[in-house]
Amino acid sequence: MAEGTVESWERQSGESVQAFEAFAVYRDLGPARSVTKAAQELDKSRSLLGRWSRQFAWVMRAAAYDREQDRLFLAEQAQARRDIARRHAKLAQAVQSKAVARLQSLDPRELSPSELLRYIQVAAEIERRAVGEAPAAGTVEDRDQGVDVASLSDEERRARMDQLRRELERRLSEGTQ
Repeated sequence: MAEGTVESWERQSGESVQAFEAFAVYRDLGPARSVTKAAQELDKSRSLLGRWSRQFAWVMRAAAYDREQDRLFLAEQAQARRDIARRHAKLAQAVQSKAVARLQSLDPRELSPSELLRYIQVAAEIERRAVGEAPAAGTVEDRDQGVDVASLSDEERRARMDQLRRELERRLSEGTQ
């Protein structure tokens, strides 16, 4: 907006203070606004407010005000979504860091492969959703559906945990690039 330009919902050149105050009441009545309702609220003549409404284009000005309010609301919503996504991404990174630290110090016999897999899945899913992505197809989550980890030998469990650690480290390195 150019300097000195007045928005249509602000007081207009030649508009008296009383006429503008009446417009503000009309404008603030919202979508169900009417000159009659504004006149009743102000205890003023309907014909006086009708004259002001025509002279100062109340209908057009109120519609412009409504559009501006909608624009501001949508901008606030978009900013809130960005803020939430940033917080969720930081949370996911913190969870993944803890998972990597735990994996590096973990004796494979302390945690079942299914528990470890779930730990990784949750952290990766939080991170994906935080950046607006859908779950990736063909990842660890898809491949391990229906695996009976109880039937794995100790050696197979260790190998599976190593595989999961490598998968997590790969995902972490992709996320930091």
